[in-house]
Amino acid sequence: MSPHTPHLPMSSIQSASASLAVNTLRFLAVDAVQKANSGHPGMPMGAAPMAYVLWRHHMNQDPTHRDWPDRDRFILSAGHGSMLLYGLLHLSGYPLSVEDLKEFRQWNSRTPGHPEWRHTAGVETTTGPLGQGFANGVGMAIAERYLAAHFNREEFDVVNHWTYAIVSDGDLMEGISHEAASLAGHLGLGKLIYLYDDNGISIDGSTDLSYSEDVTGRFEAYGWQVLHVRDGNDLESIDRALSDARAEIRRPTLIRVKTVIGFGSPAKAGTAASHGAPLGEEEVRATKKALGWPEEPAFHVPDEVREHMLSIAERGAAERTRWEALMKDYREAFPLLAAEWDAWHANELPDAVFEAIPAFKAGEALATRAASGKVLAAIGPHVPSLLGGSADLTGSNNTDIPGREGFQRDNPNGGYLYFGVREHAMASLSNGMSLHGGLRPYCGTFLVFTDYMRGAMRLSALMGLPVTYVLTHDSIGLGEDGPTHQPVEHYMALRAMPNVYFIRPADATETAEAWALALRTNGRPTLLALTRQKLPVLDRTRSVDADVARGAYILRKEKGPLQVILMATGSEVSLAVDAAVRLEDEGLGVRVVSMPSWEVFEEQDEAYRERVLPPSVTARVSVEAGVTLGWSRYTGMEGVSVGLDHFGASAPAGKLFEAFGFTIDAVAGAARSVLPPS
Repeated sequence: MSPHTPHLPMSSIQSASASLAVNTLRFLAVDAVQKANSGHPGMPMGAAPMAYVLWRHHMNQDPTHRDWPDRDRFILSAGHGSMLLYGLLHLSGYPLSVEDLKEFRQWNSRTPGHPEWRHTAGVETTTGPLGQGFANGVGMAIAERYLAAHFNREEFDVVNHWTYAIVSDGDLMEGISHEAASLAGHLGLGKLIYLYDDNGISIDGSTDLSYSEDVTGRFEAYGWQVLHVRDGNDLESIDRALSDARAEIRRPTLIRVKTVIGFGSPAKAGTAASHGAPLGEEEVRATKKALGWPEEPAFHVPDEVREHMLSIAERGAAERTRWEALMKDYREAFPLLAAEWDAWHANELPDAVFEAIPAFKAGEALATRAASGKVLAAIGPHVPSLLGGSADLTGSNNTDIPGREGFQRDNPNGGYLYFGVREHAMASLSNGMSLHGGLRPYCGTFLVFTDYMRGAMRLSALMGLPVTYVLTHDSIGLGEDGPTHQPVEHYMALRAMPNVYFIRPADATETAEAWALALRTNGRPTLLALTRQKLPVLDRTRSVDADVARGAYILRKEKGPLQVILMATGSEVSLAVDAAVRLEDEGLGVRVVSMPSWEVFEEQDEAYRERVLPPSVTARVSVEAGVTLGWSRYTGMEGVSVGLDHFGASAPAGKLFEAFGFTIDAVAGAARSVLPPS
């Protein structure tokens, strides 16, 4: 199968209809921003020509089948220019009306200030935080290559599409774009093409204030092909550059398109004044006059433009129909592969996956990171769509799957990703792989380094992507590496993020259950906080409803009347059990509650939550080697928290736990202190 139907001949690129279409895109943006009295008109005004050429002459999407797996992907990484994308979607046949455009940036509209995935049909990813879209696209290109290597057969290229993006000066300044560009070049992702809106303006003014590097040299050094379009209004040059980019399949391509921000505005073109504010009514009239556009009505779309842009949907529908015919033949020729294709894209996991998850014996000592590695080793052969890796910490995170080779330029079948020391890009690439479809991504690093990747993790949560984060070395228990590597505030920081499951397993058994929950979870990321140090596998003979899928449960039921509840997570659960034994010897009724995931616990019904934490029992102690902020929601005003409201230190783990008060005596003492007077 050829990559796609050839684009329209070059002679048809530059035409009166094309000019009308470009100006339509410009003024839909200008009018929408002006009506909203908010937004960014300058970028769409300058970048409209390159967007037009890409969408009308190169890209294949079918607005009537928006989830067609082999469609080309387009990312507006410069998400502040969202009206450019909304104009393209409207003119291309997506269900986005002129009335929707008029509601730009308004409550409950389909045209929010920045593009949002699953909010507006045709938007492939949520963008706005600069650099994220750039990295998402690299993840999508990785997914395309891996799926193609796995499923394509001779004469059956069922995976064969491109990932495009428009990126800005700001995107290229952000560190995440450097990380992602470096890896994309290393991997030789030749079906990745980015159009760089090189307008030389940022919010502060000229990019000369802070940005004078050799962008071409940088990307060439990363292993990219770099092409140049000297005039951003030259449609034929843009078309040639895109054709040349598609001809280079061994390297990703950056096309530098020299544009003028706010093009057409007599007073504001080429200035920061057009970047992030409406032009103003007077300047809107002047700009329309300068470009020969009717002043009224606003949101004008000439009939000629509607007719002209129909070819986008027509070409996409033809490509999709051809692909469906190919896929029908593929199913007959390769029924087992076709069944696997369906399962991957439906995110369906066979029962064998969960049956393969290992069990662990009480009393066995095992770090939860090691237990996680055993789970991955067991399920990996059953889930080839589970693709991921580590940010240069494979042996520490235990993220490798035995038998899998590395995904590399010349080994796209490799089922393990070496992300390198690129935490932020790693998380964003994982988002891109998830957004692409067909894969279940995971990635690993130390918990403390979520500081480096939080922006991308937040977008995992915002978009509801089922990425699994394997976050090891989760406390002062990592020991001698000291406070720079010891997470203290991170549990609470990550729990504060909406729409995540943060899980801190107490032992190997809870780790296995956490993985099972992560694999069953859609609509949010799962964050696994795992230990470096060995932990005992806990005895559950006195447990009630023991399962991480309940979020919290009674690990050790009290003997006799309940007097005090000890709540703990992770490595501190075994400490709570030891303290409970001490207190029981004193004749007290002590319950130990393991709370691996607050978020999952809060989803349980009220009756269950009150069964675990009876409101009548106010003598409560929380035990966790992190900041105590937030624990009062469970301890109440009468309870206390044994925690760590300061940074750690460099010493063996045992010494640190003792020095910072994580001892049986300290926990038992805290429990006695909250008991009502006898």
